[in-house]
Amino acid sequence: MPGLRLGPLLRYVDEDTATVWVETDGPCEAEVRCGDGRGAGGSARTWQVAGHHYALITVVGLEPGTETPYSVLLDGREVWPHDGAGLPPSVIRTRQPDGAGAVRLAFGSCRWAAPPAGPFHDPVGPDALGALARRAAGGGEVPDALLLLGDQVYADETSPAVRERLGRRRSLKEPPWNQVADYEEYTDLYYESWLAPEVRWLLSTVPSMMIFDDHDVIDDWNTSAAWQRDMRATGWWRERILGGLTSYWVYQHLGNLSPGELAEDPVFAAVREAGDGTAVLRDFAARADADPRAVRWSFRRDFGRVRLVMVDTRAARVLEEDRRAMVDEDEMAWLRKQVLAGDCDHLLIGSSLPWLLPPAVHDAEGWNAALCAGSRGPRWARWGEKVRRAADLEHWAAFPRSFDELTELIDEAARAEAAPATVCVLSGDVHHAYVAEPAGPEHAAPETPRQGPATPASGTAAPGGGGPAGDDAPPVPVTGSASTPAPRSRVLQLTCSPMHNSIPAVMRAGFRFSWSGAARRLGRVLARHGRTRRPAPAWECTGGPWFGNHLMTLTLRGRSALLSMDMAQAVRRGGRARPELARVLDRELSATGESP
Repeated sequence: MPGLRLGPLLRYVDEDTATVWVETDGPCEAEVRCGDGRGAGGSARTWQVAGHHYALITVVGLEPGTETPYSVLLDGREVWPHDGAGLPPSVIRTRQPDGAGAVRLAFGSCRWAAPPAGPFHDPVGPDALGALARRAAGGGEVPDALLLLGDQVYADETSPAVRERLGRRRSLKEPPWNQVADYEEYTDLYYESWLAPEVRWLLSTVPSMMIFDDHDVIDDWNTSAAWQRDMRATGWWRERILGGLTSYWVYQHLGNLSPGELAEDPVFAAVREAGDGTAVLRDFAARADADPRAVRWSFRRDFGRVRLVMVDTRAARVLEEDRRAMVDEDEMAWLRKQVLAGDCDHLLIGSSLPWLLPPAVHDAEGWNAALCAGSRGPRWARWGEKVRRAADLEHWAAFPRSFDELTELIDEAARAEAAPATVCVLSGDVHHAYVAEPAGPEHAAPETPRQGPATPASGTAAPGGGGPAGDDAPPVPVTGSASTPAPRSRVLQLTCSPMHNSIPAVMRAGFRFSWSGAARRLGRVLARHGRTRRPAPAWECTGGPWFGNHLMTLTLRGRSALLSMDMAQAVRRGGRARPELARVLDRELSATGESP
């Protein structure tokens, strides 16, 4: 009899429809049966990839604004919920009609399921996602959706248990050593990450959306064209990237799509029709790696009048120094279309990498990008590439043209006639949490002219657009000025990272310093040396920085918005320490003064 290997994961939910993802240990008919007595449910035949069996089941017939328990059956035999698990029933909570009611969205990034092997990691602390699961299972606040903003698995930092399994397959003395090598080894990461009973239950009852970041494949993934050439020259990289993108499509990306998008997806249709979809997906992954325009990993999800646009900031990059961009032209056109598509009460832009970094870090990344593009000649360019990789200088600030385009787009959305109450960029990656906002007009940074003409290396153009090193690019007036109307939306960068990872003391000290006035002055020195202009707008840290394992939650109702943040703490009860969430922030974000 077939068994349930992983899942169920509740992925897409709207007013009357849902999707549920499962992995089974053999081919079968997978069914979701709802216990509301109204006949809601759905079934699907499993499909196969690399010897593993999966189904994504569309559940229909649900009632709007209801909470419906469900079970999973394989070939007619119930396999979920597990007997004796001591956890509540898994349920599907549908949205209320016409977007009524509040939307509660929890988000965060960077989660080790278990700390990696090795003596060089600081204490990790309790898991915020596990603590959320405990709170929800105990009758506490349950989010309407969960947004996982990258590094759901760590292919390059494996735990002792995973390394032991890898060592039974192959020698760890050969590349890629104790990192994962292929699709089969990726499955071990997902089992480790999602099979813990409380986390498994949480993912079965809270709809989830996911996007990759670098560690889902490897640290510094697609940081530069030189990095990519070096990786492609190795003997092990091709299998790693094919396994990473193929497993991401199966375990994460597919569930981001609505039933309508799934019905029109040619890759999903080809995989199901093939019976064994391994060759189909490997070809798809190879095309996606070779040409960012071949696939769109970004997606949009609407919750009534709350719009989430999730941006791929890894695979959609253009890496050639003379065309360097965080996303290619097609992706940026898609992003503009989604962001400006009609009115909404709140616009959420998901980006695994923050848009607004600490200003000193932003200046350092812009300086480094200019050096790598040749603003100080080829010797500085070679040195800049080494610094870029060593210091992870690869955020929006390291792609100045793309930073400007995103800033202009946010500005346009915030000033529209039917502008949303808030425009929030939701991010992770940087292992601390903070709130940043464009400063008022009295704090806006003036444009700094060049100290002299840039001298890019032959065949390259310095970042920033237009003329030499971009010095003719105008500042972007997000904060308003005498000649531009003030934005109608409150614009915020909300960064929450990690959910479960180490935060070394040197990193804490560095990020605290990077928000200081002294660090800003240092950033201005770097900008002058790199011959880059100061970014516009200026921005301020209006919350944090906070360190620890956190989750942020946005509660959105009408045009009001409340931001809360919880930190995971180990609480000893009955002689045993268990992770629990402690509230560290509640803040009204919208300008209405209303409370959600």
